Amino acid sequence: MTLPDIPLSPAGADRTFQVDLRGLVDLLSHHLYSSPRVYLRELMQNAVDALTARRRLEPAAPADAFGIRLYADGSVVRVEDDGVGLTEGDVHTFLATIGRSSKRAEKIAEQRADFIGQFGIGLLSCFLVADEIHVLSRSAATPGAPAVEWRGRGDGSYTVRTLPASARPRPGTTVTLTPRADAGEWTRPAQVHALARHFGSLLRHPVAFDDGTGGPGAPVNPEPAPWARTYPTPGARSRALAAYGAEVFGFTPLDTIELDLPAVGLKGIACVLPEAVPAGRRHGHRVHVKGMLLSEQAEEILPGWAFFVRCVVDAESLRPTASRESLYEDDTLAAVRDALAERLRAWIARAAASDPDLLARFLQAHHLAVKSLAVHDDEILRMLLPWLPFETTDGHSTLDEFARTHRTVLVTSSVEEFRQVAAIASAAGLGVINGGYTYDRELVHRLPEIRPEVSVADLDPATLTAHLDPVDRETELAAAAYLALARDALAVFDCDVALRTFQPASAPALLMDSREARHERTRSQLARDQEGGVWGDILGALRQEAPRAQLILNQLNPLVRTAVAIDEPELARTSAEALYGQAAMLSRRPLRPAESSLINRSFLDLLAHALRKDS
Repeated sequence: MTLPDIPLSPAGADRTFQVDLRGLVDLLSHHLYSSPRVYLRELMQNAVDALTARRRLEPAAPADAFGIRLYADGSVVRVEDDGVGLTEGDVHTFLATIGRSSKRAEKIAEQRADFIGQFGIGLLSCFLVADEIHVLSRSAATPGAPAVEWRGRGDGSYTVRTLPASARPRPGTTVTLTPRADAGEWTRPAQVHALARHFGSLLRHPVAFDDGTGGPGAPVNPEPAPWARTYPTPGARSRALAAYGAEVFGFTPLDTIELDLPAVGLKGIACVLPEAVPAGRRHGHRVHVKGMLLSEQAEEILPGWAFFVRCVVDAESLRPTASRESLYEDDTLAAVRDALAERLRAWIARAAASDPDLLARFLQAHHLAVKSLAVHDDEILRMLLPWLPFETTDGHSTLDEFARTHRTVLVTSSVEEFRQVAAIASAAGLGVINGGYTYDRELVHRLPEIRPEVSVADLDPATLTAHLDPVDRETELAAAAYLALARDALAVFDCDVALRTFQPASAPALLMDSREARHERTRSQLARDQEGGVWGDILGALRQEAPRAQLILNQLNPLVRTAVAIDEPELARTSAEALYGQAAMLSRRPLRPAESSLINRSFLDLLAHALRKDS
């Protein structure tokens, strides 16, 4: 293989990059654009920008004087506009130079905010579906300018020629594509019309579509955005916005919130989801920039806690990224995000003040989202904390209802701790709230800020134990031998055993054992196992006095009264193990392997004892 001769440049001379257009198009299709369908968006975007420039030249022209026409019959796709057009010099400057954009020209650089695109590579997206791009243009800025034809090919070559003005009687630009055979999915007439509706339904310029059958062109954007229309009554407006939200997102909104930020030219709606969503899951939002759809999955437009709404907005001042499929993170976007968050807070405040039924339905579905907001937002905390639902010893209840009957509120640090004590605390008249769920413990501790007459404290096992009645001296002495055997049997679990009386009588035993206590005992055991080594010294330095678990037997329960009277040592030990296992299962915490083994062994031993007795 012989390499071609490459002319050498003088030493130190500037050189230019050699661009492999096919490689560049492959890069765009795999890494910049999400799908070949964006070719139509780029062509429509260029047409809109050309119309914007034309409107600058002729501001007195009627509103419907300039428009965009799409044509697709299966063999070609054509996009025609009545925009500012291009001169021959413009064609050489902007169409034949990769990365150059007419929107970057000095004469309009200071007015770029009026244009959608800013990157000058949009036309290359047409090579995703076609091997040749044909452009016919005539400038409106130069009176009597000839028509200019540009043909660009996927191999990087192009031709330019001027034509008589009659080749294009009116100013504007026509881009024609002859689709490749493998691009039929994106260039069929029905698909082109669907894509035009998808991307351009909110464009402010009239856009028509012709499928080549001879019928009248179908309008792509027959009506302005629903928030830009006038309605006879506020109720009619609300219903229209809700219907639009249902059409866009596929669900009937619980309510719609109008969004209007004049400083950045943003308008739109937020649709409140009628059902709860998993915690932390964020829905994408539909964002248009100057009417052109930018993204259907723009998460960055709202803060993370606002996952109870989906938005559709149209903005003037937000900057798209290079792919024009997401938003550029800058100060403007941050300010918009904060301002929209304020609109959502204001909606919650209005619902709390004037529509309790709507507020109740909203909180039933989205209390977790509101809790996450209330943790960091004092205003929302003051408004809604009393109305938020929590799991309590009185069932699911709002804090306002719970505080009416419990001036002292106890809160657990984990779900399992609440499950261990709920029934017994309720019978003892204690007001306990499950603080094990996300945000709940922190929010309950802030209740005195809203209800100063209520005190809140973490549930201490000693607090509950103090509400359990001791047994009389004679009963305790009679059970002493059994309790000693039970403590010995459960010593492997660092568990003490006590006898009390408490309600409900149907509960034979209560296991008091917090997660923190188990972790501390595990750390202490590791320190003992590593004694003398480096890790043993480290763990020993961290070790505290490890709190023991406590199995509290209920003297009111018939099964316990029978058990403490057992005089056979092995049977007594087995019954204590069974009571421990049953109490551990009722706590619904994960069982350790040793506990699972104990439960199986004690069950089989009791079964064997019963069978021997019967025989």
